[in-house]
Amino acid sequence: MGERSAFITFEGNEGAGKTTQIQLLSQKLQAEGHSVLHVREPGGTEISEQIREIIKHPKSDQPMASETELLLLAASRAQLVQEKILPALRTGTIVLCDRFTDSTKAYQGFGRGLESSLIDQSIQMATSGLEPDLTLYLHLPREASLARLNTREKASDRIEAAGNSFFEKVIKGFDTLAAENSDRIKTINADNEIDSVASEIWAIVSKHLNQVST
Repeated sequence: MGERSAFITFEGNEGAGKTTQIQLLSQKLQAEGHSVLHVREPGGTEISEQIREIIKHPKSDQPMASETELLLLAASRAQLVQEKILPALRTGTIVLCDRFTDSTKAYQGFGRGLESSLIDQSIQMATSGLEPDLTLYLHLPREASLARLNTREKASDRIEAAGNSFFEKVIKGFDTLAAENSDRIKTINADNEIDSVASEIWAIVSKHLNQVST
């Protein structure tokens, strides 16, 4: 694949503040002279954004099968990886991705209860073996997540409306993944002030980049 700088992913449940923190980190990195690409999942390309709409706001009232959801996410990811992420990494650009494979394991694995073998197969097909160099997990208790979501003006999407039991499983999934992959996944308390979270993220990212460059 050639030389690449860093592929950094952000994970966490709804309301954790990923979008805000990615924007702040992107600004900081660019101020330091880095080339940065910010993408999101599902989405990030024209095709992937169309798939995102189907996943989050399907026009049909029929329930979406968990297997369908998994395959749609994989299709969106495959397009994003091939069209945006890999080309950027080959040029030395730092890629910041709002969700990636850990979300699939947490939401579709722990949350939906799909077999890990199906999850792994979909990930391998969609990523061509690409893995994050660093993952920032913004941990937010479910109660705090609900409080933040209730302040939003827009209506919930299909996934946000899944219910407490589902999201408790998702959070447990993220916690489990973080414990099993502590070298890559760094857990951050997202219930702190925005500036405090941003400072902690910058400390982790700058340390990682310094280690890569030495």
